[in-house]
Amino acid sequence: MTKGSNGIYNKYIKRFLDICLSLILLIPATLIIALCFVVIKLESKGPAFFVQKRPGYKGKVFSIYKLRTMRVETEKDGRKLSDMERMTKSGAVIRKLSFDELPQIFNILKGEMSFIGNRPLLCKYLELYSDEEMRRHDVRPGISGWAQVNGRNEISWEEKFKLDVWYVDNVSFSVDLKILFMTIKNVLTHKGINADEGETMAEFAGSKVKETANV
Repeated sequence: MTKGSNGIYNKYIKRFLDICLSLILLIPATLIIALCFVVIKLESKGPAFFVQKRPGYKGKVFSIYKLRTMRVETEKDGRKLSDMERMTKSGAVIRKLSFDELPQIFNILKGEMSFIGNRPLLCKYLELYSDEEMRRHDVRPGISGWAQVNGRNEISWEEKFKLDVWYVDNVSFSVDLKILFMTIKNVLTHKGINADEGETMAEFAGSKVKETANV
């Protein structure tokens, strides 16, 4: 089976498996989402879902769905609150169990995401990527990916993007299966379970900015 983003697996088989797995998980995932919805609404005001524009396959922008784990308030007594201060009690548990990612099953059914792929980051980063880093968008974004199971927020942006591009060049059923099992292990051991990249990591300044500064 041909490897890489242009292979038969990535073009056809991967999408078929995504749909099948989404349909299998749809009912239990919906029940968990409904329970989380009630808990979130009871604990804090605001919508239960967090919706944000993210770049997907080939940089095409779509709306990603997540369960809200933070309070909507961003300031208190004139002071900007950190992500950890905004985190709700239920949100901490939901995020620890990775339940906040479950609504992305609907992104997968719509064809905007895959179970395994490079995490969709912020739209404002699009103009900051080098040509090589931009290649991370040559596959559908995923709920989990090669960078997530190999350091996630503990590695630099540059290391993360190198892992993303490696995945693009090596995507295959065996690689996806390995990432899936590593993800399940990480969730069960709570390893690397942190906030989304756009929320707690230092913002990506851009490789182009660094290259210009070194000229």
